[in-house]
Amino acid sequence: MVVPVELKPTDPVVDEHLKRQKEIDDWLPITSSRNAKWWYAAFHNVTAMVGAGVLSLPYAMANLGWGPGVVIMVLSWIITWYTLWQMVEMHEMIPGKRIDRYHELGQEAFGEKLGLYIVVPQQVIVEVGVDIVYMVTGGKSLQKIHNLLCKNGTKIKTTYFIMIFASVHFVLAHLPNFNSISTVSFVAAVMSLSYSTIAWVASVNKGKNGVVDYGYKATTPKGTIFGFLTALGDVAFAYAGHNVVLEIQATIPSTPEKPSKGPMWKGVIVAYLVVGLCYFPVAFLGYYIFGNNVEDNILISLEKPTWLIAMANGFVVLHVIGSYQLYAMPVFDMLETVLVKKMNFKPTRTLRFITRNTYVAFTMFVAITFPFFGGLLGFFGGFAFAPTTYFLPCVIWLRIVKPRKFSLSWIINWICIILGLLLMILSPIGGLWSIIQNAKNYRFYS
Repeated sequence: MVVPVELKPTDPVVDEHLKRQKEIDDWLPITSSRNAKWWYAAFHNVTAMVGAGVLSLPYAMANLGWGPGVVIMVLSWIITWYTLWQMVEMHEMIPGKRIDRYHELGQEAFGEKLGLYIVVPQQVIVEVGVDIVYMVTGGKSLQKIHNLLCKNGTKIKTTYFIMIFASVHFVLAHLPNFNSISTVSFVAAVMSLSYSTIAWVASVNKGKNGVVDYGYKATTPKGTIFGFLTALGDVAFAYAGHNVVLEIQATIPSTPEKPSKGPMWKGVIVAYLVVGLCYFPVAFLGYYIFGNNVEDNILISLEKPTWLIAMANGFVVLHVIGSYQLYAMPVFDMLETVLVKKMNFKPTRTLRFITRNTYVAFTMFVAITFPFFGGLLGFFGGFAFAPTTYFLPCVIWLRIVKPRKFSLSWIINWICIILGLLLMILSPIGGLWSIIQNAKNYRFYS
């Protein structure tokens, strides 16, 4: 009978394995730096959440109407704040362990393999989807600036503006980790508050133009239904920060005496107050001023003063530059983890250079091919953001924390799950319909 030999921590094989794992963790983007402050968490979360989606909120209101629109906006703000709190709490809920990535949290709840199968596809769709949409947003905002300032100049295709926007990311993509993009993220957070403020202040300054119609934007029952569903996706897209929250928290130092959830939660509170200051005035005042004539990007509805609208679009460009990097970092982490840990590539600059440039090129190509701004928001918002933002944290909470059946916590979580499931099922239908409508008259690479 062969007695198995137990490897002790002092064994050379174990020591070598642990040394290699530490070297890899020190190289990977998420775990390489853990010295962030609470205010890093604040502006990272603002950058992650307050994106181009805020500019579509008045348009969403035009498809939802005053009653449903206000209820859905406020309810989404409350639900997503609650689910974000859950994720912050669960980061260190397992004694002696930090859950640094969303898929690791899924593995704790559902098991090693099932957790990956449930979380990774959704997280990849969200993060890659956001980066594609931000490629489109950045390109179209640059085009808007050009058209405003060079009204008699040569018309340039959207394709070229997306390529110009992408060129920045072929450089910034090589910043190694979250803390290295903190300056970019801070600038992006300031820009998001700036262009949101410009959007609603300029709307109020412009004032109502005659009688404003607050009826549904569509003129047919079919259009009204699909418009309503698309608007649900727009709102879901606007509350999108959950997909990077654990990765952001992973950069904050933690000890048993001072766990990371303290500074992280402080940052989240500040971030969500800023989110409210950005979202509610833009959505409600924008809809109040323009009614159902508002465009799917409110800055398009504001043609004057030209310099102010051009500046706001410039702020949008700067913001989505930061947001793109914030959502790309977990994707880089996944790709580099697979290449180094599973496929045994050496963690080198060359590997990082090839991997990240390939990713940027891929998102640029898809954005150039399918630049349907409003439709993309609705489709990705419902299909991917609803699970990872509205109800997956609640499902994981029920699996890990196991609150008593029919307790307040249990009831709240099930309400969030049901509402999130409805959002996930209904809103992609509207987004897909919007994409089909836009595609009828679209010429590729025009």
